[in-house]
Amino acid sequence: MPSRLFQKKSYEAYVAEMKGENRLRRVLGPISLASLGIGSTIGTGIFVLTGLAVHDKAGPALIVSYMASGLACVFAALCYAEFASMVPVAGSTYTYAYATLGEMFAWVIGWDLVLEYAMAAATVANGWSEYFKSFLNSFGVNLPASITKAPFDYDPNLGHLILTHTYLDLPAILITALITWLLVIGIRESAGANNVMVGIKVVVILLVIVVGVFFIKTANWHPFAPYGWTGISFFGKTLLGQTGKGGEPLGMLAGASIVFFSYIGFESVSTHAEEARNPQKDVPIGLIASLIVCTVLYIGVTVVLTGMVPADKMNLSAPVSDAFKQIGMPWMQFIVSVAAMAGITSVLLVTILSQARILLAIARDGLLPTNFFGAVHSRYRTPWKATIATGIFVAVFAAFVPLRILAELVNIGTLLAFVIVCLAVLIMRQRHPEIPRPFRCPGMPYVPILGSVFCALLMFSLPKENWLRLLVWLLIGFAIYFGYGRYHSKYAQTEKSKN
Repeated sequence: MPSRLFQKKSYEAYVAEMKGENRLRRVLGPISLASLGIGSTIGTGIFVLTGLAVHDKAGPALIVSYMASGLACVFAALCYAEFASMVPVAGSTYTYAYATLGEMFAWVIGWDLVLEYAMAAATVANGWSEYFKSFLNSFGVNLPASITKAPFDYDPNLGHLILTHTYLDLPAILITALITWLLVIGIRESAGANNVMVGIKVVVILLVIVVGVFFIKTANWHPFAPYGWTGISFFGKTLLGQTGKGGEPLGMLAGASIVFFSYIGFESVSTHAEEARNPQKDVPIGLIASLIVCTVLYIGVTVVLTGMVPADKMNLSAPVSDAFKQIGMPWMQFIVSVAAMAGITSVLLVTILSQARILLAIARDGLLPTNFFGAVHSRYRTPWKATIATGIFVAVFAAFVPLRILAELVNIGTLLAFVIVCLAVLIMRQRHPEIPRPFRCPGMPYVPILGSVFCALLMFSLPKENWLRLLVWLLIGFAIYFGYGRYHSKYAQTEKSKN
């Protein structure tokens, strides 16, 4: 049994898999991949969570929080780039873990990715709903609150959950359904729509920076770090920094652990390696280019936003558009709302797109039902059943779970994935130095070590409830693996027949 659990999938097996008939269409170049990375990154994080993090966690020091999160992502991105150039198939971290750590670890990280992408998509759909309401408000239209919010929320001032006396978030359901339909049609059409939406939101973000810089009041940056420069906890016990009423850590690093969500998405480029025309070259370019562009834009927007509006007056749901409303520029509020909807839509598109390909990779190995999650449409060449299942799952969570809980749950899952990727690069260099590496992570072994340490530090800066939710999710995953996956593992069965 132990040998089965730690059975590794060979590099040769992946090469053979890439030559099979049940593979995806290679249509994406470096620009499309970078656009997918930017499209899946710039969205709810900068347009929504910035307000929450400034108001509740870090104050104006959120500018530095974005730098800290970006640094952690740089280390992880270099590790992702090396793996993606080595094993250019769908699956991202799941694929890398199978090749280096073994089947059970691959399942754990694959199940963790399901949590990451599904919850990220639900969070994004929730954020889209907020800006859609802001957009309608600019025309004097107000949707009933009963169909635009989750039935409960977390109140940081009280330190516990409260009822909102609403039913569900209907706009979040509708946008998820629309995106799911588009993704079933095909990757080329989806990528084209994403490129248009990415162009819109990048132009508007630059406009926000250029216009907003004239309304900066330096007094709004004082105090710059009202909650301190740390905010580190260990399983709910604050080690460094202030503590909120609910026991959660406060400070610059606590803010970094929240806005880390803003960077989630750049690694989705690696999930599309199988659809890249020249994956060994194009995927590393797409990963690193998208991360650099997003980091620069994030810092610029945060500088402007915190300079325009005092931290205690920051809107929690639509901070960017509301900032221009507060300074008396309704036309910019309208433009930002439209761009935010376009930008967040592109994030939702790429996130659901990536989730379906994670499920496809796991199903190919037999750890999930192959006939369903591994089915590729005969005409569109997309994993259509996995896409529809993902859309339904996302819509349910987006409709009934509040933004605060969704965002923190996404972050802990993603940070765990980054830690594993950084460690796996070290293991792969040691065990299989002979495998071709068109892109090699620089600064070995320091970059992977720093990446794992930084990401672990941010994990410990999250509230303790997130660790409990992660544990419950992983226990469910173990139940599925030991109840189904290990009995249907195709690679383990193949290796057993050889022996």
